[in-house]
Amino acid sequence: MELMEKAQIMDREAMRRALVRIAHEVVERNKGLEDVILVGIHRRGYPLAQRLATALKEVEGVDVPVGELDITLYRDDLTLRFTQPHVEATRMPVEVARKRVVLVDDVLYTGRTIRAALDALIDLGRPQNIQVAVMIDRGHRELPIRADYVGKNVPTSSKEVIHVKVEEIDGLDEVVIAEEKDHE
Repeated sequence: MELMEKAQIMDREAMRRALVRIAHEVVERNKGLEDVILVGIHRRGYPLAQRLATALKEVEGVDVPVGELDITLYRDDLTLRFTQPHVEATRMPVEVARKRVVLVDDVLYTGRTIRAALDALIDLGRPQNIQVAVMIDRGHRELPIRADYVGKNVPTSSKEVIHVKVEEIDGLDEVVIAEEKDHE
């Protein structure tokens, strides 16, 4: 499937502002940052979680632990997506048991990635609660999952794709919408 970029939805500054807003919302909802841990879903959720931690430090002066979660083996489409899955390490700086976990990802679409992440987190311990923060919520849910914190809601068609690009992985910060290219 060949994709053609249609438009930039967010630039570096818009992404930064969204994370600062989410940081304020996390503090407000949790009445501070006691027992809060950020967990970024591998790949792009992790650098976003690190940036959210930086924003929280600027807002509250508190260092919030940041973990990285690989959900590969928890996916319900594992056999459809991979013949030989590549599993990355899951790294948690603290135990998740009895913590308020803010699960961070780039795009919320069907809800299946978050479902897999919930299973992976529960295998690590029993958090006090789990909240979800995403840069983009594009709708089209297949599971009853919602984000607690959203950088931007972007209504899309099922033929469109949202790419959240982060400098740490992609060399630049932006969110773009792409569409399948017509083959004539």
